[in-house]
Amino acid sequence: MRESDLPDHLRVPDGFVLSSSRGRFTNHNGPVYMTSAKGDLRSGMFVLDRHCNGMGFLHGGMASAFADRSLAVAVWNATQKMSVTLKLTMHFYETVRLHDWLEAHPVVLSAENGIVQVSADLLIDGGKLAARADATFRSLRRTAK
Repeated sequence: MRESDLPDHLRVPDGFVLSSSRGRFTNHNGPVYMTSAKGDLRSGMFVLDRHCNGMGFLHGGMASAFADRSLAVAVWNATQKMSVTLKLTMHFYETVRLHDWLEAHPVVLSAENGIVQVSADLLIDGGKLAARADATFRSLRRTAK
């Protein structure tokens, strides 16, 4: 999805740029934005109609996919290696509604012997805690092409 597909009234917060993700899954479910400042690993997305469940708010599977992608970026930043998710646990606290800005704030907790522990808070409009993601990744031997 292109940024131009966003409804006119939605404005991306300052400091975020459209992600140049290579993955078809992420591109299909986006758009996803990344911060442009060095060392700032936050990512964000607007909740669009196609991200919502039958009750009209963010589908848990979409929240999980967004969190997983954000965590993987943090793992890449820490290891400079591609990785796969071994385990992802989500804790949901607040409803994320249509057109809300959802922001992921990932942190690498540890990286030893190719296993990376990472966590992220998912915040609504940069403030209210919507969910927390905890994950374990395995770094792969090969690097990205």
